[in-house]
Amino acid sequence: MNTAASSPRRQFDADRLLTLACVGLPLLGLILFFAYPMAIVFLRSITVGDSYGIENYTTVLGSSGFWRATRHSLVMGGATTALSVFLGFIIAHALYRCAFRGKWLIRAIIVLPLLAPSLVQALGLIFLLGRNGVISRALGVEIEIYGFWGLLIANTLYALPQAVMIIGAALVLLDARTYEAAEVMGAQPWRQFRDLTLPAARFGILNAAFVCFTITITDFGNAAVIGGDYSVLATEIYSQVVGQRNFNMGAVVGIMLLLPTVISYAIERQAIKRQQAAQTTGQVPFRPSFSPLRDISMAFVSALICAGIVAVIAIVVYASFVKLWPYNMGLSFKHYDITLAGGYGSLWMTIVISLAAAAGGTIAVFLLGLGLRRLPQALAQPIQILAAMPAAVPGMVLGLAYILTFNSTATPLYLLYGTAALIAIVNFYHYHTQGFLTVATGFRQLPPALEEAAGSLGAGLGRTARDIVAPFIAPMLVSVFFFLFMRSMVTLSAVVFLTTPNLSVAAVTIMRLDDAGLTSQAAAFSTCVMAVVCTAVLFMKLILLLMNRRSGSRETN
Repeated sequence: MNTAASSPRRQFDADRLLTLACVGLPLLGLILFFAYPMAIVFLRSITVGDSYGIENYTTVLGSSGFWRATRHSLVMGGATTALSVFLGFIIAHALYRCAFRGKWLIRAIIVLPLLAPSLVQALGLIFLLGRNGVISRALGVEIEIYGFWGLLIANTLYALPQAVMIIGAALVLLDARTYEAAEVMGAQPWRQFRDLTLPAARFGILNAAFVCFTITITDFGNAAVIGGDYSVLATEIYSQVVGQRNFNMGAVVGIMLLLPTVISYAIERQAIKRQQAAQTTGQVPFRPSFSPLRDISMAFVSALICAGIVAVIAIVVYASFVKLWPYNMGLSFKHYDITLAGGYGSLWMTIVISLAAAAGGTIAVFLLGLGLRRLPQALAQPIQILAAMPAAVPGMVLGLAYILTFNSTATPLYLLYGTAALIAIVNFYHYHTQGFLTVATGFRQLPPALEEAAGSLGAGLGRTARDIVAPFIAPMLVSVFFFLFMRSMVTLSAVVFLTTPNLSVAAVTIMRLDDAGLTSQAAAFSTCVMAVVCTAVLFMKLILLLMNRRSGSRETN
């Protein structure tokens, strides 16, 4: 009797300890590698000598350079957002509200900018429209691509995939029955668009606008390559920290950059909540019928936009094989013989770092999601808020926080400075929110009856997680793994401060090659990075396909 009575007690204690471990370890990571560094940034921004004060803020706010960079950032953010959302709505509307062939090709092309470092768009524009660009030489004119217009085009190409995906997610949820009712009442297509499509997609459009604004105002790669004299806040931080070694002033600019990003993120979250609240169950998917005038025109415009994306990325690949751009256009592999800036060592190191960030990050968000399911809502909600906060922090600010925190001998965490482990950690926490929310979505789809059945059969939390939970959300775990890997391969802003002469990553190597005037070698290195990321995408698609087939065969049996 005592043995039988103590077994449930031991299982209960083991489940409670495992729950604490599942929540405690990821929470400790969030505190040490996110909350603590962000607190250090704030403290450094108010550090004046051996005391605290607002003199740093007074100095920065009294600087004409800061206000010029702020004005440029806001103007660039607004212009890029307007253009990205406008073009993104066109493509999303074409994909989900029109009927024509070849949509799969548009979907494939539109994600290409996400598979390359952000500065690839700037490199492509230089090869196309720069002083020695293909288009400039063909037209016989000198186009000034450096500055506002070049940065606007590069940022738009970089933000466009996000706009298409977010607006498309809103359009695909529109109920076909409302359009059938409108047709019965004699509403013309233009009025259906005005009275049904636009109002229903407004929160998706708003969400896309704030995401694009955040991406633009925090991007560093395009601004560093093609921005020219058009200074923005991201390059201002880089100048203060790397150029002038003024860490306190860099922290002030980082805090100032954080403010519009946090506001934008908060509004974006509210837009998502309202969009989810407006959704209804039992929606009938909309299947568009062919309308020649609408569909042909939308397909043409979408194809034109996609042609621009392909041209910018393809010219980078092509230029990597040109012997001497633009004087000797013969093809050669000589630019792939890279010995400067660490050679290919940084590429292999980036692959290792990205694999570590992806594996460790996927395990961390899975454990956190698993543990939060067993916590009371009053305890789980603050942790969920903290887990979602990294998305509001720009990569430049997070990277600055890491160099201020881990480059100090006042803490044992100093041992991590200058190591590949620290770069893997910053990559994970830079994209922590996206991974956590994806896994949380998978947990919400898990039927409670499965866990209840496992519990009634005597399975503890560990066995339930292994045999029930993990297999059910495995596709999302695979998606999170490859998402973290791919973003770690191409990110620049979060890691630019953490590289050393002995440790670099691919995106920083590309920037250094371009700074040294070795643009063709930068193109070659970019091509190698894109090849690795595209291979990862193919692996992800293959794994998900095999998983779907296996689950389908089990259901048939």
